[in-house]
Amino acid sequence: MVAVDILAREDLSFPESLPEFQRIFPNDAACAAYLEKARWRDGFACPWCRVVGEPFRFEARLGVLRCRACRKDGGLMAGTVMERSHTPLSTWFWAAYLITSQTPGMSAVQFQRQLGLSRYETAFGILHKLRAGMVRSEHDKIGGKPQEHVESDETWVGGRTRGEGRGVHHKVLVSCAVEVRHRKPGTKLDNRKDGRYAGRVRLAVVPDRSAHSLCGFIENAVAPGTLIFTDDWSGYTGLRKRGFNHHAIAECGDPEIAEEFLPIIHLVFANLKTWINGIHHGVSAKHLQAYLNEFTFRFNRRFYPFNAFRSLLGIAGGAAAPTFDGLYSGEWVHPTFSGCG
Repeated sequence: MVAVDILAREDLSFPESLPEFQRIFPNDAACAAYLEKARWRDGFACPWCRVVGEPFRFEARLGVLRCRACRKDGGLMAGTVMERSHTPLSTWFWAAYLITSQTPGMSAVQFQRQLGLSRYETAFGILHKLRAGMVRSEHDKIGGKPQEHVESDETWVGGRTRGEGRGVHHKVLVSCAVEVRHRKPGTKLDNRKDGRYAGRVRLAVVPDRSAHSLCGFIENAVAPGTLIFTDDWSGYTGLRKRGFNHHAIAECGDPEIAEEFLPIIHLVFANLKTWINGIHHGVSAKHLQAYLNEFTFRFNRRFYPFNAFRSLLGIAGGAAAPTFDGLYSGEWVHPTFSGCG
């Protein structure tokens, strides 16, 4: 199986080990040079006069690039998740590297300890800003290939609430769609899931299990005409009218039926809940979508984790980031992969 980095750049190296990271990015100046090359492949483009060329640089102000044509200043980090940040650029690069190279990821507490940050709030804010950069606004829809199909289902995520009466809980409903691919014959994993494995995944918080919510999620996440397997919940009955080749599986509470027809989607849900509880020890409903974005980013790049560092910097180069006040007040709405609110 050959993995391809969708944002591959021959002119941008990426570190495959900690010593290599320290060699490539020894200081803020090296990080600034890398970020400039990542943002402007053909040279700095002035945001004021649109002239492309070599700018004036200032040793004491690495984040300022002055256009030689109009003599106006442009910000190296303007329009990125790092905009208006007082955190050193090298700390941002360490954050991007650690969050992408560590297979299970890390919590804000771990991140604070690793980088020696004095305040938890700084670590919390940096990680959430990077999570905002993990969403590509122009993402392509999954599925659409004749030899593959998509499994879709929904699940409840969150901790159990006690002492508030039967049936009362604070769980959040999450909808998921995942590509199902087939391994080439002749490998040691031929007998695992009948040779099936997960391709790309999409996850989003949905308000309820209605057809409007579930079918709307699939319509935004999956290419039209795709073969989709779901359970026989009534919320999926409108998929054929929306242009999908829909097959509903009557599970009837039988785990063997679920394992035969919907094995990959349940594997994704198991991995998601293990990751949330094991690394973050639970997350609030307010920020759950941000963690779903991180899980999706990791999952879709699991075959090339080190390239994810460069991908994150490239994606974050055009993303809006939340402020600390926005995160805590709830005014910031985390972006989604599916386009669902």
